Amino acid sequence: MKEYCIIADEAQAEITEKKSRFIAHVIPVETEEEALSKIEALKKEYWDARHNCYAFVIGEMGEVQRFSDDGEPQGTAGKPILEVLLNQNIHNTLVVVTRYFGGTLLGTGGLVRAYGKATSEGIKNATTMVVCDGKKFDLKIDYNSVGKVKHVMVQLGIVNVEEDYGEDVVMHIHMRASDFETFESQVRDITSGKAEISNIEETPYKEKK
Repeated sequence: MKEYCIIADEAQAEITEKKSRFIAHVIPVETEEEALSKIEALKKEYWDARHNCYAFVIGEMGEVQRFSDDGEPQGTAGKPILEVLLNQNIHNTLVVVTRYFGGTLLGTGGLVRAYGKATSEGIKNATTMVVCDGKKFDLKIDYNSVGKVKHVMVQLGIVNVEEDYGEDVVMHIHMRASDFETFESQVRDITSGKAEISNIEETPYKEKK
């Protein structure tokens, strides 16, 4: 899997350029249909705005990319929004920038900067997650090894863990695939080979950027 970013929650930001208000709405989406539905809903909510320009990128490889200038001069709104998403490697995300015209023309360059800036500010206000290859597995250890194993987890930044305490301790772990071999080697060393790893699954892993 090629590593990419997603937005974990909806966010918003507003900037003002020469009395024009630019309101950026940053929304996580999974399909083109969902994105179009969100766009229509925002157009209805901001029906009195001069423009509701947008762009979205969907898919692990960014297979679906769409943008609209919604009445602004060609290339001054939707494309700058899209370029921010692509430059930050953000997928499965829709950005709609609503503009309330302030009476002063911004010119082509001014519009490009304003729509790009509004988009960037909206993304800053969102929680960005990195998506990469991951592994899920169960780790069975004895009670004496718990502290040592947790120390290794801290060193590798492993935080997605559930623990079951019975005759032994079973940890259900989800982590970056790239760290798995290091983790496995260190755990086997500190437990003298007694640790048991089972039920390994390859699955996407998400963590805060």
